[in-house]
Amino acid sequence: MHELTITRHNPAIDPTLHIWGWEISLYLFLGGLIAGMMMITGFFLSRQRFKEATCTCALVPLLSVVLLSIGMLALFLDLSHKLYVWRMYATFKPASPMSWGSWILLLVYPALIGAFLVRPPMYLTKRFAALRRWSAKLHTHPSRIRAVGILNMVLGAMLGIYTGILLSGFGARPLWNSPILAPLFLISGLSTAAALVHLFARDRDESEMLAKADNTFLTAELVSVVLLIIGLISSTKVHIQAAQLLLTGDYAPVFWVLVIGMGIIIPLIIQSLAVRHKVAHMPIAPIMVIIGGLILRFVIVEAGQVSHWTRAALLP
Repeated sequence: MHELTITRHNPAIDPTLHIWGWEISLYLFLGGLIAGMMMITGFFLSRQRFKEATCTCALVPLLSVVLLSIGMLALFLDLSHKLYVWRMYATFKPASPMSWGSWILLLVYPALIGAFLVRPPMYLTKRFAALRRWSAKLHTHPSRIRAVGILNMVLGAMLGIYTGILLSGFGARPLWNSPILAPLFLISGLSTAAALVHLFARDRDESEMLAKADNTFLTAELVSVVLLIIGLISSTKVHIQAAQLLLTGDYAPVFWVLVIGMGIIIPLIIQSLAVRHKVAHMPIAPIMVIIGGLILRFVIVEAGQVSHWTRAALLP
């Protein structure tokens, strides 16, 4: 599907081979963000928050569909053979992360549309009678709404984990070849999603709940980053060299300042003070979380392509 699979270059031998561009970094960020938004939406539906007039349940699924379409466009732009993308849906390969991702993304759309129909915006229901009927059918059986909520949480978790597995499967890139990458991307997706929904939340209790949840996610994300680095520096020489790219190498300033400092620690401090009512809830903290999550994907994708197994490392 991608140029990596159709060239004769061996990334283990040719460290100069640049696999992916900015499109994949954006796609991975939006995939994680949407995964988190789906899980938050599913949680809201299971808690019946859609009955609250101020709930963001009407906005989040629609925004997720828009962002997902942008992410799919970014992925499509990165493909070398765009006319053959349909072949991904002509078969299913259980051993292929890309095959899993393609089918998960295909299922995400109807799950999001189902969540949207639970609480469609009033200006749309007034204009489209069919939308009112479909929404009414969902509400005739509460079990259907619970099923939609569970489906969104399950598919959201699968999508979030897939964004990390897609990279960790590349053994030729030591920085990516870590089992921590999948949970890190999932937790980061939950954090950025909580931050984004927090920006649009109109209810004080919902804002408080999202800020507390994001604090938990940010703490877990920081722990995951530490575990990722520990796993690398306690492994082979090439893995230690990969870790040095983030710790002291070319990517260290961006990693420490923009990802760790601006994207995790500073918003964690601000939001911790906010939930304790020491300061007011401010949009600056969620915005920093979102930007930090985006930069994290760019740093991991770009630094991962610089890390490699050299000829010397391959020799006995």
